[in-house]
Amino acid sequence: MAEDWQAGGFGLYIHWPFCQAKCPYCDFNSHVAREIDQSRWLHAYLAEIDRYAEMLPGRVLNSVFFGGGTPSLMNPDVVAAILDRVRHAWPAANDLEVTLEANPGSVEAGKFRAFAEGGVSRISMGVQALNDYDLKRLGRIHSVQEAKQAFDIARKNFDRVSFDLIYARQDQTLDAWRLELQEALSMAIDHLSLYQLTIEEGTAFGDRYAAGRLRGLPEDDTAADMYHATQDICDAAGLYAYEVSNHAKPGSESRHNMIYWRYGDYIGIGPGAHGRITRNGERFATEAYSSPERWLTSVEQGNAEKRTTALRGQDQATEYLLMGLRINDGIDPERFAALSGAPLDVTAVAHLQEIGMIEANGQRLRATSRGRAVLNAVIRDLLPD
Repeated sequence: MAEDWQAGGFGLYIHWPFCQAKCPYCDFNSHVAREIDQSRWLHAYLAEIDRYAEMLPGRVLNSVFFGGGTPSLMNPDVVAAILDRVRHAWPAANDLEVTLEANPGSVEAGKFRAFAEGGVSRISMGVQALNDYDLKRLGRIHSVQEAKQAFDIARKNFDRVSFDLIYARQDQTLDAWRLELQEALSMAIDHLSLYQLTIEEGTAFGDRYAAGRLRGLPEDDTAADMYHATQDICDAAGLYAYEVSNHAKPGSESRHNMIYWRYGDYIGIGPGAHGRITRNGERFATEAYSSPERWLTSVEQGNAEKRTTALRGQDQATEYLLMGLRINDGIDPERFAALSGAPLDVTAVAHLQEIGMIEANGQRLRATSRGRAVLNAVIRDLLPD
């Protein structure tokens, strides 16, 4: 009998925590370091892969994702050695996807070629803006010209390339965003990640905002108009919104992220990495130590995880709903009921359908375009008190 995680697949996330500079909007676990002993890091990653391979043997691996931080700062031979160990640890799917995140300021032709030769099949590039003034305001250390050059290098070495942009930036108008998005779409791409700027506590932007010094952010209505314009423009260009912030041509969706959104199992290796793994029919949430040095030392001492928590059925159902309604496919209500032990509230479902926030399509329940624009409110109405 199939286990629940198999409906979403099985992936591996590798976290590289280092960047050349810390962006003021970023709340990821990333650090700036003068010196990095990449050999020591490699041995730690390999030890964790071996530990998980013993714990979860024989599974077919669907994806590997190098995230960060800035994984393109890794030595290509380190990436190749990790992927070699991964292939020995688990049988790979025929369409195994191996993604590496890159920043334009940390790439050059020879390095990208070496990443491809080492087994990377997809690049996700953090461009964030297509004008130099906004790049500086976002704390980016590359120019638009460098971003376009890096993108061209990536296209020559990889069949699949995505890049990120941030909208609702300071002093950005709706018309300016429309033009910028059209420029992005004019580049030969098959995937775009388009995120609205959010101000997170604990970031430099968060501190400035709290002090009243982060001026020029668009009003909520303008930001909402930018979101809707994004959907319309990308749909017209053939990059449909398969997830709230992600657009792709059919077949070019991020397979790794789909594992998250379809609520599969995934291993998280590296400082601060989270995972969801199923053992003996029970699902666990894993979390590694966030400090790079503590994580390294803990791996070398044989205990890299800060905590491992068994997830109750209702916890799993909630996570499935939170993740699954983000994607165009939506969720399977019967799967939700199997996890939760109780079906979705029929009154809440009927009300949300009546006001056009969700729709039923066969055995799937999905948020409409209107519902996805206010998804947190939709999910709040569906979740039991």
